[in-house]
Formats: sequence, C-alpha cells, structure tokens
Amino acid sequence: MMQCQKMMAVVLDVVTEFIDGLVETYPGLQYLDGFPQVKVVLRADVPYAKYDKVAVISGGGSGHEPTHAGFVGEGMLTAAICGDVFSSPPVDSILAGIRAVTGPMGCLLIVKNYTGDRLNFGLAAEQAKSEGYEVETVIVGDDCALPPPRGIAGRRGLAGTVLVHKVAGAAAAAGLSLADVAAEAKSASEKVGTMGVALTVCTLPGQVTSDRLGPGKMELGLGIHGEPGAAVADLQPVDVVISHVLKEILSTETNYVPITRGGRVVLMVNGLGSTPLMELMIVAGKAVPKLQLEHGLAVDRVYTGSFMTSIDMAGFSISIMRADLPILQRLDAATKAPYWPVAVDGHRPPAKIPVPVPPSPSAKSDEPRSRPLQLNEQGQILEAAIEAAANAIINLKDSLNEWDSKVGDGDCGSTMYRGAKAILEDIKNYPLNDAAETVREIGSSIGRAMGGTSGIIYTIFFKAAYTQLKGSSHSGFTSKQWAEALAASIAAVSKYGGASAGYRTLLDALIPALLVLQKKLDIGNDPSTAFLLSSEAALAGAESTKHMQAQVTTYY
Repeated sequence: MMQCQKMMAVVLDVVTEFIDGLVETYPGLQYLDGFPQVKVVLRADVPYAKYDKVAVISGGGSGHEPTHAGFVGEGMLTAAICGDVFSSPPVDSILAGIRAVTGPMGCLLIVKNYTGDRLNFGLAAEQAKSEGYEVETVIVGDDCALPPPRGIAGRRGLAGTVLVHKVAGAAAAAGLSLADVAAEAKSASEKVGTMGVALTVCTLPGQVTSDRLGPGKMELGLGIHGEPGAAVADLQPVDVVISHVLKEILSTETNYVPITRGGRVVLMVNGLGSTPLMELMIVAGKAVPKLQLEHGLAVDRVYTGSFMTSIDMAGFSISIMRADLPILQRLDAATKAPYWPVAVDGHRPPAKIPVPVPPSPSAKSDEPRSRPLQLNEQGQILEAAIEAAANAIINLKDSLNEWDSKVGDGDCGSTMYRGAKAILEDIKNYPLNDAAETVREIGSSIGRAMGGTSGIIYTIFFKAAYTQLKGSSHSGFTSKQWAEALAASIAAVSKYGGASAGYRTLLDALIPALLVLQKKLDIGNDPSTAFLLSSEAALAGAESTKHMQAQVTTYY
C-alpha cells in the first residue's frame, strides 16, 4: 500500500489515467474526447444522440471505483460522468454526456444525495431541458447510520445506489418509457438502506493517510469521502459489528428501510477499497444467517465485492434492499457492465479513436445572438430593468460582504458583483427584443462569471425561467407569464438545492414575493402596483430570516 501511495503521488491526473486504462480493458466502453475537463465514459455501442431507449446516466466524484464508470454497459448505465477525486463533475461534462447518448426517449439522471452533485446535475438537467431533451432525475440517499436529519442535508448516497443503477438500467433495456424507468428507480431507492464500518480513513492521491481513528478503533457509519460517522468505538469481533449494522439498517425507529419480519431481501456486502475479498466473503457468510435467524428475513440474492469504494479505506458496508418479484427480475436481467460483475466480452481493438465532444446548441448556430439594430418597447423596458438591477447589486457590494462576514466567508458581495458586471458587459449582445432568449443569456453570463454554489443557484434560476418562457409568444409577455417564470425558477432552485420556505435562504424572500405578485395580478391590480407590493413582501420575508435557525450553509 505504501508503494502504491508513492506511485500515485506522481500522477498528475489520476482520473483521466484511470479512464484510459478502463476503456483499454473493456471493449464495450468508450469515452468522450475532451480531457482533462470532460471525463465521460459511455457505451461504445450507443449511436451518438440516436439511442432508441431511455438513457440512464449517473456520476459524481471519482475515487469510488468501480462506481460509476465500471457500471456502464448494456443493461445498466448508458454513460458515467466522472468528476475529479471526491469532487462533483462540472456542469459542462454532465451536459456533454447527456447530449452524447440521449435520444428521443429521454434520459434519467441518478444522483447521489450530496449538495455538489445535486446542484451540478440539477443545472445540467435544466440546461438540457431548455435544449429540448426529456430529462428526469432521481436522488438516492440510502445512508442509515445517522438519526433522521434536520435541515436539508438528508441521507447520503452510498453503495445502495449501485442497486438502483441496475434496476433502472434493466427497466430502460426492456424498452420502458422515461416516466416508468424513473418510477422504478425511485421505488428502488426507497427500498434500500446502507451502513458502513471502517478501520482507517482513505488516502487522497499524493497525501498522507489521516490517523483520525488511531490503533484499535473503528468508525461506524462514516461517509464514502471519509466524513465522520455516527460513532468511534473500540474494535469489536466481526459478528458483533455485523449484528449492530443490520440492527441499524432495519431499525423500526428510523424506519429507513420498510422491511418487516417475514419479508424478503437482497444483501450487498461492499468493500471500501482495502478489504480483501476473503474478509468480504466472511462478512457475507455471517450476515446471511443473522438476517434469517435474528430478523426473520429470507435472503433472495447476495452480492459480495467492491462496488462503491473510498479509494483505499479499510472496511466494508452492508446494503439491504426489500425484494419483490419485479426487483429481482431487474437485478437478474442480463448486463454487460464489467463490474456488476461480468466477464470481459469481445476482442480488444488495436486502437480506439475518442468520440468527439458534441457541440453545444450555440456552437451549432449559424447566426450568433446579438443586440437588435432597433429595440422595440419590450426591449427598451427589459434593458432598463436589467441595468437598474445590475447597478443596484454593484452598489451593494461592500454591504453584502459585510453582512456575509457575520454568517459566512464574507465574499457574497464580491460574487454578486462579478455576476452583475458580467451582465452589464454582455448586455450589448443580448437579443433584448426576445425576452426569453435574453433571460437565457443572463443565466449564461452569471454561470461564466460567478462560479461557486451561488453561481450555480442563480444560473438554475434563469435557466428554469427561460424554459418556462420559451413556450410562450415572443411578441411580448404578460405580467402573469413573468410571474409563471418566477414560479418555475423558485421551484427549480428548491428542487435542486433542497430548501423551501423556513430554511433561512433566498427562498424566504422570493416565495412571499411570488405569492403576493400572483394574488395581486389575479384580482386585477395594475402590474406596477403588484410588483411594488411583491417587493415589499420580499423585504418582509428577508427580515423574517433573522429569527430562523439556518438549515443550510451555502444558499445565497
């Protein structure tokens, strides 16, 4: 292990090197050209953008191999989006993967419940929808180690996600619709629970292993990125540890997994990176009779191996899924994904030519968007409103930084300032007579300039508004259509960020503003009056957050 750590320390990009080796080993896999920014593994047999079944796409930070790329193959994932080690993949990579494999049947994104993954995959989903793709998303949180969470963090996505990949991939291979594939994946995610145990934390490439645990200690319920778990305890015999883990997963107090005595289950014993197969088989051999005798459950399937690791962590996790005939049929369905596991199939070709990265719609356009030679009335109003809003943000830069320094890292004003300046610089090229496209361009300016979580949130906001507006008349939008666009934006931010009213976020200002705006417009108030009253509601909503308990840390 020490030799391996020294060798990895000199590798400049372990993820791209890993992908190179993976596609050379398995002839059924290919990758998009675009290293190092775009790291996407896909099925070599899927024709670009012409796939006639639902595409199933997953991904996340690397370091959990064989998840996710090792589960790409017929009957499982159509593509995997690889981020850097323990880092969510960027939006552009996710979009490239969607564009490469999604045909008329649409695509399902399976996302582990981590903030970065939810936001980046969420923004990519909204962008893909605005381009005309059919996209559904299922969030998997199968962690059973911690008590029911407060706030929006929720349960972490762990090894049970692989079972969801298999169910969804088999459903897609059977020719089901996007709605039905998403429904089966969501149902599977609600039937599985996981808990891990480790003797060491993992070693990031080129770094020294943490000694957080110390000799003779084990950690219960830690995360796949080395996050602290439920408890640190003295090392116990494996029988005692397995009994504790099964009890936590099947707890009737948390009721995370809806399984009762007399039921049928699937068992997955997963190595976290450094646990020998011999030890994993010992765990499986002891877990099965405990499930049968201590919990009164029939074990229909047992999967043992390394499915979702944490680089070189010493330990294992156990996943339990409620079994029924449809679930078993999906799990038993044929797949060519190399690490389900299956044997290597076919002859390795002498060379592979990378698949070109699909161009974005803007790159395909023969006529780049630009400012109209003459603005109509709507264009003039829109330009004035955009400039006024951007200048107001610029003037608030120092105040926003000061307020943020009391609760955060003190850069909110600077981040907002960058976005506002980018909008003022780009407005000369906005198609202002087309309000929907202008909203889309504002989102692009923000996404390029702001960065960070806040940049993603505001970009999602504007992309969702564009998707709502683009289906309406381009000759001019009514006040109610603008209100509908605001409602769509709020819904998208809430969906992908996980917050709602009362979580002490920007939604506590936007939601009351929307409700007042809709109400006043419905009763026939003048739009200017309705907007003024809605802005007052927003101020009141912002003031109300003084008395709230913050339940999310990065939601400006």
